[in-house]
Amino acid sequence: MASKTYRQSINEWRNERNETIRRDNGWLSLAGLYWLKLGRNNFGSDPKNEIQLPVRIPANAGYFEYNGKSVSLRVNQGQKVTVNDKATDFAVLQPDISETPSYIKLDGVQLVVIQRGNKMGVRMWDNKTEKRASFPARTWYEINESFRIPVTFTSYERPKMAYFPDLTGEKSEFPVEGYLSFEFNKKNYKVDINKEDDGTIFLRFWDPTSEDETYPTGRYLIADVEKDGSIFLDFNKAYCPPCAFTDFATCVFAPEQNHLDFRITAGETFPRDLHK
Repeated sequence: MASKTYRQSINEWRNERNETIRRDNGWLSLAGLYWLKLGRNNFGSDPKNEIQLPVRIPANAGYFEYNGKSVSLRVNQGQKVTVNDKATDFAVLQPDISETPSYIKLDGVQLVVIQRGNKMGVRMWDNKTEKRASFPARTWYEINESFRIPVTFTSYERPKMAYFPDLTGEKSEFPVEGYLSFEFNKKNYKVDINKEDDGTIFLRFWDPTSEDETYPTGRYLIADVEKDGSIFLDFNKAYCPPCAFTDFATCVFAPEQNHLDFRITAGETFPRDLHK
């Protein structure tokens, strides 16, 4: 039985996760993903546009110009468009992977150029979508403290580059700084991790519950690092990738070496009947 304090902390964390996806420009607001062709890509509510926006937006608001390396924005006369909160009719855009992405806004819609491998696209959020309120609440296994597992972090002598499968059908290359090793049910395991810029230890994993109860391609988990330096994988905080909430995310999934052979009945579930 999980202690009350521990149970409370997990439930508070889960409630925060549920609220986060419903915020402005959260995953439930994500309403479109359009891969750019070379040359001119028109945007607006006209269905003939390469980038189709909600009907409240003018039929032809402007266009994106893609030259194979960079993307620029041209706004038609009279349209109220901002880039990083500054009104503009022209801008050379920075993609989402840059330090200062260019966020385009018009009438409750936000757009940003995304770069995935050799592909460039435009991601759209619609903050006026009803989906933010109507989407089912996130669902979770019962809290089970036995799935809070102490682990040991070992860094590679040099970060190795590894390929992770993604939703586009390609494999994205990420630096793997090290691995976590742990014991469960008297068996030893090792999983590769990515270290975020802020030092966060981030894990993508798959386990057999993905076949019937959790997200089919696996889940995500951020390791708990205590003040004394000890590290835990608390699978009660395992969560679905954003593809579980929108068709327009470009998720990266667990590599083969992070496929575990035991059922992790902890963390977020993915009821098939709620997500048809």
